[in-house]
Amino acid sequence: MKLLVSALEPSSNLHLKEVLLYTQDIELLGIFDKSLGNPLYDISDMAIMGIVDAIKKLRWFLKVAEEMVSLAKDADKVLLMDSSGFNLPLAKKLKTTYPNKEIIYYILPQVWASRPKRAKKIERYCDRILGILPFEINYYQTKAEYIGHPLLDEIETNQEYSQQNAISFMPGSRRGEISKLLPIYREVREELSHKEAILIIPKSFSDKKIAELYGDISEFTIARDTHLALNKSEFAFICSGTATLEAALIGTPFTLNYIAKKIDFFIGTKLLGIEQIGLANIILTKKDNTTLHKEIIQEDVTVENLLKEYYETNRAVFAKKAKELKEYLRHGSSRSVAKIIDS
Repeated sequence: MKLLVSALEPSSNLHLKEVLLYTQDIELLGIFDKSLGNPLYDISDMAIMGIVDAIKKLRWFLKVAEEMVSLAKDADKVLLMDSSGFNLPLAKKLKTTYPNKEIIYYILPQVWASRPKRAKKIERYCDRILGILPFEINYYQTKAEYIGHPLLDEIETNQEYSQQNAISFMPGSRRGEISKLLPIYREVREELSHKEAILIIPKSFSDKKIAELYGDISEFTIARDTHLALNKSEFAFICSGTATLEAALIGTPFTLNYIAKKIDFFIGTKLLGIEQIGLANIILTKKDNTTLHKEIIQEDVTVENLLKEYYETNRAVFAKKAKELKEYLRHGSSRSVAKIIDS
């Protein structure tokens, strides 16, 4: 079977890799990580940071979408993952051009955070809508189904809080994120010099890219396996993203830190009304109006505030809420997605 894939995010490709473990005779076409085959474009070509960057590359993205529509003629099915800014217009083009071709959307847009009208468009242009958060299917009329969360397939480590002697730092994977957070993390690391400091770097980064983005990081222990590093850490400082949910499911106490461009922060908070950015917090708020961790953002991201969270976070309360979160998500999703693709 030939499967047209549009998976632009590193996290989506990790989930895609897990799904492929349970599929049979699948040839991938489209946009995905080059470690999974021969993509039309590697995900590194698609990386953007914020709305301003997206606008600058708009014409190029439109060209890529047309190439994907052309490529789809040889595909038996279509799998869209996350990245609604690109994938939702693509779904419309694909369904218009190939009305009988099955389109599957897995890792759904966050319609519960902003622009809920997107749910109607997704139902119009997609045939299977696969939710990974129990509450998000309530935003759809008929096609959406909760199939579990992929991280419950991928995380094999799990810690009960103990006296580990390491702290993990995750300043993100994009240049803008790293340049803003790493200098602050260096100072935090100096203040906690009695602990082993682990800097977690994406597996896909080459030595050249690491040197370019991070500079001298000799004061850190370098780790490429996020789950193992978090499992051995007693605390973590994490840029927003999937890693925050990974830490929650593993059971590692952490604080989320993020410094966005001012225009992106204004749009997100004032125009879109986004109040939380940590997935664990969002999920628990939807479940029972509670939260798991502190979110320190913008000018509040200081050495003093990060150290305060390290010393004052209640580890026992964190462990209790993290367990509730895991039970709420129930089970993994990868096998179910593979079965839908193969059927």
